[in-house]
Amino acid sequence: MKRQKTIITLLLIITTVFGLTGCKKDESEIKKLRDLEFTVVEDVEIPGELKEIIDEKKEKPFRMHYSNKDSLYIVVGYGQQNSGGYSISVEDLFLTDNAIYFDTNLIGPSQNDLVTQGVTYPYIVVKLEFIDKKIVFE
Repeated sequence: MKRQKTIITLLLIITTVFGLTGCKKDESEIKKLRDLEFTVVEDVEIPGELKEIIDEKKEKPFRMHYSNKDSLYIVVGYGQQNSGGYSISVEDLFLTDNAIYFDTNLIGPSQNDLVTQGVTYPYIVVKLEFIDKKIVFE
């Protein structure tokens, strides 16, 4: 009898936990409308004002955007690193009803890579069509 009560209690707990977490559709699910086309901007092509802002912020990790009449620039900086050999990949850049979602990943050098010794400040600048939406960094 005691064993049956324990089993029933456990089943109730499991049912409650799964009922609250696993069986409901997430109301805050992000609905991607479309991927956004972008270009990774080389240093020489970054607008002067934006380049100055990046230079001021680059020592610490940062996320920002900048726009002019035609284009939107999204920038992610990973702060000071103790060597060269870093790269940044764009994992996702897409539009939803109310925002632009942007996700990047810092890729460090492997143990076997010959890298520049000294401090570097990896960052990425992407350029896309001007869209007046908030930007969510992931």
